[in-house]
Amino acid sequence: MENENDNIIKENQASENDKEAQTINESEEIAEPSLEDKLKEAQDKILRALAETENQRRRFEKETKEAFEYGGFNLARETLSVLDNLQRAYQSIKNDDSLKDSKDLNKFLENIEIIEKDLITIFEKNNIKKINCLNEKFDPNNHQAMLELEDDKFNPGTILQEIQPGYFYKDRLLRPSFVAVAKKKDIKNDEKKEKNEI
Repeated sequence: MENENDNIIKENQASENDKEAQTINESEEIAEPSLEDKLKEAQDKILRALAETENQRRRFEKETKEAFEYGGFNLARETLSVLDNLQRAYQSIKNDDSLKDSKDLNKFLENIEIIEKDLITIFEKNNIKKINCLNEKFDPNNHQAMLELEDDKFNPGTILQEIQPGYFYKDRLLRPSFVAVAKKKDIKNDEKKEKNEI
């Protein structure tokens, strides 16, 4: 009888072990994705990698195009100071009273003008263009206001004077124009002046 009970216990244990093994196998099957799921996941990864590669290619093309088109931007900006200094030198020499009596002054000024014209021609050939701003409406994207001048002849915001010229490099602003802008006369100040004069 004991043998029978032992056999029954062993059979029950074997049966329980089989059930546990079957449960473990079923959970392993559930945990392990099917071949179809693996294929979908691989396709998704490949598509993402291709999209990333395409985005990088487009970015590279854009950067290369900009480098070709605007690669000289910084050089152009730095070269503007050469033109500014040449123009300042011209004005300084022309207005110097001690040099007015010099017989070679006009030749010297003509040579500076020739250099200035050559420099401007080089700028124009390389798409560096001066901003024409006199008597135009003030545009904060292209102009920088340095002064406001009271003037009733012009609408407020009209540019009356160019202090330093601005330039474009192709379609980008290289340097804004420094300008003096018209404003309406302040009536209160005029009334105070009249009262003070009386």
